[in-house]
Amino acid sequence: METLALYVVAATLGAMLFFAVGVAPTVFQALPIEQAGLFLRTLFPRYYLALIVGSGLAGGLWISSAPLAAAVCWLIALSTLWIRQSLVPRINQLRDADLAGDAAAGKRFATLHRVSVIINMVQLLALVFLLLKY
Repeated sequence: METLALYVVAATLGAMLFFAVGVAPTVFQALPIEQAGLFLRTLFPRYYLALIVGSGLAGGLWISSAPLAAAVCWLIALSTLWIRQSLVPRINQLRDADLAGDAAAGKRFATLHRVSVIINMVQLLALVFLLLKY
């Protein structure tokens, strides 16, 4: 089960890196900013769902052999669930208000977007740690 957990973690990490390095920059290069934003709004829920499933599955596979690794994976899954269900909808609302001319919403959008990026980077580093440790 540990080997399978490592494969799932590696796949989840690979998806995160591919999205950050490949998909997101390419979308902004290929599409006008408005269309890029709409496309990513459609893609992000699927991205986060993949992270929830991958990290949750790895946690389940590690529960009996590596409880600390399982806990890290489940923390990633739960934090991603919160991002997907709570933070991203709020970020989208603030971005819409910002584009409509609400400067205060723009500042709040920037802050919450930064929070989501930081959490995502911590999750990514946690998966790297698990791959190196286990």
